[in-house]
Amino acid sequence: MSSEPLLTFLSPPLPYFIESNRGSYGPGGEHPNRRNIGVFDLLFVHSGTLYIGEESNSWAIGPGQMLILRPDLWHYPTKPCTEETVFDWVHFQTAGPWEELNDTNCGTLRGDYYSYAIRLPKTMTFSYPDEAISLFSKLHDAAMGTSHAAFWQRQQWFLHLLQLFDEGWRSDAAKAPIAVAEEAAAYLKMHFRTTVTNAKLGDVMGLHPNYIARCMGEVFDCTPQQYLLSYRMDQAKLMLMKTNWPISRIADETGFKQTPHFSRSFAEHVGITPLSYRKRFTGSSRDKQTMLDMRNHALDRE
Repeated sequence: MSSEPLLTFLSPPLPYFIESNRGSYGPGGEHPNRRNIGVFDLLFVHSGTLYIGEESNSWAIGPGQMLILRPDLWHYPTKPCTEETVFDWVHFQTAGPWEELNDTNCGTLRGDYYSYAIRLPKTMTFSYPDEAISLFSKLHDAAMGTSHAAFWQRQQWFLHLLQLFDEGWRSDAAKAPIAVAEEAAAYLKMHFRTTVTNAKLGDVMGLHPNYIARCMGEVFDCTPQQYLLSYRMDQAKLMLMKTNWPISRIADETGFKQTPHFSRSFAEHVGITPLSYRKRFTGSSRDKQTMLDMRNHALDRE
């Protein structure tokens, strides 16, 4: 994992765009001294160098580099610019939980079966910054618009930008614990209907199964097989609620070769049998007849 911190945003809800622009400082110019501004401040430098501090940390951000400043800390210039410096800035915020973590800490926020942990590097250097530059330009152009369409364009270009940062970090830190654990989790979710052993997972990812298990333990606090079982149980609950399939088919659809094994696993994991779980949401035949009688009575009164 990179030695630079990561900002993690649990989504949904997705972070949202507020405003952006392109700025410049001549020699002697400097970033404002501010505290607790209430928004994330994303900076991307085109030319020159920005000298910025955040609490006890400091950076010299040059061409092709970006930095994300937190909404709740003190930001200040560490020294004036020594040359003409051109940069893009974007203010954004999130209504969901977020945290900053370093390379020795996997953090407390992690995606589950329906949420995703967006991970943005605190700082990042683009070897090929053209795509980022293009997205910033499109974002600024959309920010000048006043139509309803402009609002949606701003949010879409902003999310494209976050996706670029998120994917760029994962490419650079492909074998870091967080990246390994999330790649393993994605594979398990995609193949939950089939038999996935630790050895097979290791072969697919090109990593030792013990390392994958250690990474998943650090990030998700469970082994790959525990994660797979939990996901299968979650899918089984959805099938019990949304379909009329027999228990044997649901067992097969969730990767169990034997229905009794599925039923035992479900009862151990959820606390009740699959059939009892289904009855919670479907009601008994007597309940259905009562509802029908009430409806007929209401029609008679009309």
